[in-house]
Amino acid sequence: MTRIAVCAPSTPITPEDAEAVRALAAAEFPGVDLMIHDQCFAVEGHFAGPDDMRRDALVECANDPSVDAVWFARGGYGACRIAEAALARFDHAAGQKTYLGYSDAGYLLGGLYRERIGKPVHGPMLADIRREGGVDAVRRALNFMMVAEEGLEPSLAGERHPVVAFNLMTLAMLGGTRLMPGLANHVVMVEEVSEHLYAVDRLFFHATAHLGGIAGLRLGRVSDVPENDRPFGADALEIAQYWCNRHAIPFVGEADIGHDAANKLVPFG
Repeated sequence: MTRIAVCAPSTPITPEDAEAVRALAAAEFPGVDLMIHDQCFAVEGHFAGPDDMRRDALVECANDPSVDAVWFARGGYGACRIAEAALARFDHAAGQKTYLGYSDAGYLLGGLYRERIGKPVHGPMLADIRREGGVDAVRRALNFMMVAEEGLEPSLAGERHPVVAFNLMTLAMLGGTRLMPGLANHVVMVEEVSEHLYAVDRLFFHATAHLGGIAGLRLGRVSDVPENDRPFGADALEIAQYWCNRHAIPFVGEADIGHDAANKLVPFG
């Protein structure tokens, strides 16, 4: 039996989403014991409860020796407010787990990787059940947490370097903080959603300044780009290549990751 604890370090989920995933797990994954923390439904302003509640729920899930994986419920914003304090309280049991999420959860994935705690993985979250095709995304996540072999981003099969994946905004904000891992000799994958192209350019300006020595960069999907009052003059792929050239970073292609139900899994390392 694989026991998966779900907590919400950022924003809340709805009971309806939780019940949909519980029903899917019960019907198709009899080897999964899904424990969804009550904190996932708490609401305080933007967040899934106040900072101390979100921190404590994360620590409780991470330090529970009966839990095999910690699944982050949803992104949004908020994980960076609790990450350092939570990681400081992780014990030996926390180091034996898989941690799965993306988007805002990247602050925790980065901090975990920096501290060499457990197995951080960029991949679908519980709240993806509400997306078009979200059932397949949730299946992909549950399959991975059971067997750790399915649903991987395709380029990993032939990759010789360690790999990480982040939302571009999250990676840019990590730069220069105590959560930023060392990424020399890594292939770094990035994706983005709902940002103007000029903002994507700005994010690459900052992110690539903190990526010296990486083995390469791959660009995932940049989706739901708002229309600006004037064309930017370059698409997301051209922007990524421009900033890679500025910093002598090899651009090694595209990646099958993004803020959508097709988001594939990228284990760190």
